[in-house]
Amino acid sequence: MGSGGVRRSVVAAAALGSLLTVTALSGCGGSGDGSDAGAGEPAGSAGKAARSTAPADPTRIPGVGDRLHERIPADSTQVVAVYGDGKDSADSTVVLYTKQGSAWHRARSWAAHNGKKGWTTDHHEDDQRSPVGVFTLTDAGGVLPDPDPAAGLPYTESAAFAAPRSWAKTHWHDFDYVIAIDYNRVKGTAPNDPTRPEGTSKGGSIWLHMDHGSGTSACVSVPKPGMEYLLRTLDPDRHPVVVMGDKADLKA
Repeated sequence: MGSGGVRRSVVAAAALGSLLTVTALSGCGGSGDGSDAGAGEPAGSAGKAARSTAPADPTRIPGVGDRLHERIPADSTQVVAVYGDGKDSADSTVVLYTKQGSAWHRARSWAAHNGKKGWTTDHHEDDQRSPVGVFTLTDAGGVLPDPDPAAGLPYTESAAFAAPRSWAKTHWHDFDYVIAIDYNRVKGTAPNDPTRPEGTSKGGSIWLHMDHGSGTSACVSVPKPGMEYLLRTLDPDRHPVVVMGDKADLKA
């Protein structure tokens, strides 16, 4: 697929200390059961759709209002939508949409988690809320090898991604696979690059990564099969983005 499958050099030993510091600050994590949620829209939308006489607009991502929809790049044909259950909830649903012609189609969906305290439109370090918005997806990596080196986003394999063993054992595999969300980071670098263009107070190291069954510090966590599917499927030539937030903010 496309121009993916680029393998970067293993992060130097000096980067390990920086990663552990940054990771400890961002505190994202997880590894869940990996079942497909089977829903192409946010939870509860099926009943509403059945009661509605207006057909869904296939040219739009379900549940996303004008404010965020207009921020999806015109050349993007892959959207990872994260539907948060509520402003203060850590529970969410991740849906991958692909565009064929002018119409968006649901590819897969998974139960997921976001920040422990929910969502925010003004994310700051340690607020334990995930940022609402539209962000590009350009880089991936993790402790484990790329599940498909011939496809997908540029991938950095390194032990430097490993979660500190001082964390609960349930979190040790959180970063076996990660996809960087391009929030306050430099595109084209490994996900654990510590550079924060907007300053450290705005947070960073916000990733899609493996789910551990509960909320994160700001990341979005997805079951292992979901992460593997996304790593095999997201194609830099299709300009993938993530559209994320609680349902109310997504619709605004």
